[in-house]
Amino acid sequence: MEGLLQCPANYVPLTPISFLERAAFVYGNKVSIIYGNTRYTWRQTHERCLKLASALTRLKISRGDIVAAMAPNVPALYELHFAVPMAGATLSALNVSLDEHALTIILHRLRPKIIFVDSELAHLVSKVIHNKKNTHLLENHHDHQPLLVAIHDVSLDRRTQCDLEVREYEQTVAIGESNFQAMSPTNECDPISVNFTSGSTGTPKAVAYSHRAAYLNSLGLILRYNMGKSPVFLWTVDMFRCNGWCFTWAMAALGGVNVCIRSVSAKIIFDSVQLHKVTHLC
Repeated sequence: MEGLLQCPANYVPLTPISFLERAAFVYGNKVSIIYGNTRYTWRQTHERCLKLASALTRLKISRGDIVAAMAPNVPALYELHFAVPMAGATLSALNVSLDEHALTIILHRLRPKIIFVDSELAHLVSKVIHNKKNTHLLENHHDHQPLLVAIHDVSLDRRTQCDLEVREYEQTVAIGESNFQAMSPTNECDPISVNFTSGSTGTPKAVAYSHRAAYLNSLGLILRYNMGKSPVFLWTVDMFRCNGWCFTWAMAALGGVNVCIRSVSAKIIFDSVQLHKVTHLC
């Protein structure tokens, strides 16, 4: 096999982004996300993620940048798991139970350019960023405070209230282009996400996942949990916990259905199982 060289014909970096691209092509008309009365197909999810990735580049996000997100298991957080790496950046999904002190430490380490935050949590993030003691600590590498993008849940029937300029998530998606060319990693060992421990035994500790690791772990989940064809996954495990154990990306690989829920209770679980014919949960 002398002369066999690595080239685009026989090699591409492994990345979960390819799962979504394939899902849009193979499972385009199948339901991808269910959240209350909201339904998306895989083609729609792919388009929304492309538009969001495009919007992120318009907001000056580029390779190597950090985008943070603090939200429960709503469709926006699922979309960010694809849109952020499609813009070449790294996602950090934050624990929704963080207090002000822990959040300050984590944001100081991350220095994110943008923070996507659920409307119920915007007051906490705003308080951390607006604290004069944290002003210098939280500035990103361009000496700017992070931009806040509010994820407004219509079921809550209230808008975000905080002291900083805030964009709306859907408005941000709307400024993007659906023909955006997603950025693949230049190296499959580039980071796709950064996750933090709870800090229960000390200060929070960060762990970076690579595109390659996320890709391979997602495929491993499919085998380990006997997911088969057309699984329906109920999001009882937090997406901020190791990126939902990588089920975020595994579900796209299978073209299954993601049933998103804001909170977890026995009633919600059993009602969802019956209503949506749930096959898997964590």
